[in-house]
Amino acid sequence: MTQGEKKGPGGMLGFVIIVIGQMISVLASSMVGFALTIYVFGETESALSLGLMQTSFIAPFLIFSPIAGAMVDRYDRKLMMMISDFTAGLGTIAILILFSTGSLEIWHFYVVNVFVGLGTTFQWPAYSATITTIMPKEHYGRANALMSLADAGPGIVAPLLAGALLPFIGLTGILVIDVISFVVAIGALALVFIPQPERTVEGEEGKGSLLKEAAYGFRYIYERRGLLYLQTILFFGNIFIGFRNTLMAPMILTMTNNDSLVFGSVQSAGAIAMVVGSLIMSTWKGFNRRINGVLIGWGLFFVFGVAIFGLGRGVEVWIPATALAAIVAILGSTSANALWQTKVAPDVQGRVFSARRLIAWLPNPVIPIFAGYLADRVMEPAMRVDSGLSRTFSWLVGTGPGTGMSLLIIFCSIGGFIALFFGFLLPDLRNVEEILPDHDELEKVDGEAVAA
Repeated sequence: MTQGEKKGPGGMLGFVIIVIGQMISVLASSMVGFALTIYVFGETESALSLGLMQTSFIAPFLIFSPIAGAMVDRYDRKLMMMISDFTAGLGTIAILILFSTGSLEIWHFYVVNVFVGLGTTFQWPAYSATITTIMPKEHYGRANALMSLADAGPGIVAPLLAGALLPFIGLTGILVIDVISFVVAIGALALVFIPQPERTVEGEEGKGSLLKEAAYGFRYIYERRGLLYLQTILFFGNIFIGFRNTLMAPMILTMTNNDSLVFGSVQSAGAIAMVVGSLIMSTWKGFNRRINGVLIGWGLFFVFGVAIFGLGRGVEVWIPATALAAIVAILGSTSANALWQTKVAPDVQGRVFSARRLIAWLPNPVIPIFAGYLADRVMEPAMRVDSGLSRTFSWLVGTGPGTGMSLLIIFCSIGGFIALFFGFLLPDLRNVEEILPDHDELEKVDGEAVAA
């Protein structure tokens, strides 16, 4: 389809329509996520149960991710995004039916999350690759910031809105709102024109069976040492971030006697800060050398969001630490996305981005279980009694409920600092933007070669 034959708005207008549709969907899904976190922890009082919910979503997401990435490159990317939203909507409908009939049990969440995880594998590579085809490369940073805004903005009001609506419409009403939001998101996608990428020599080299095309994403990264080192650093960083993310909710709820208002306030503070960070990045665009934004942004995240957050005992520390962490996380994530979108050929981005996420998130299926087990069975019991661990670290975190999880989070900050420190030591990573050409300098199949 040529530009003259396009149906629906494209460019910045089309992208804004997509962002608005996603923002509405994320708002409703965030309300559901908040309500279900309170529901599950209230039923089980177990960090391990919350960890299993994360694992049941992430494991199929990662396992199927390379195949989904190949399909994103093979087929219409708008269709892939619609499939993702549709699958997530079916998951919400399943929970709604089970809850409404009084037959909802904890294990149902795990089964539904597996199904939703499979559908969500299409979403991130398709949306990330779409930015490359719908926007000029000088605006990649701004476009990623807008997508971050769509993810973060609703989180400002979602916990408070869910808390306000639950007494009146109950969990059933919240779930119904979520279903409607998926219809809106799919409708927004149906309105816009999303062009398919130009064919490149690199894309032709990766053609073959679906399995071969799925494997090509890993080969692409492996053959470019700077990108491989970047994903290796983020692999280790995500191990420690995974511990922090798993333990954040149970630590706060344990220390506050299951106070959902405190938990919601911390979440809202992080969401507000993410909006601020997204707005900053949408105008500033970040460092000229994006790799500096990646390493500095995530380094500061470990300072504020892991070390200082773990030391906190109440909202006077948790809220500012979470807010500062969210702002610098936007710097790190948008800089990384823009770097990859600039350096990777558009017609292989589905495969490469799926491989990229699988490498970075590979620890995520086991980390929530491992973190939950350590918290429930080792750290928490040891910090509530007179033990070697409590005698050694009580000066740092105190003793009592929640301090075991707090100490575990602090340990993770040390691991994160070490991982990112190695990133600064690797010349191939520090100079990745000079070593690798931009995608618009790559040789095209249907046009003249552009000098690299």
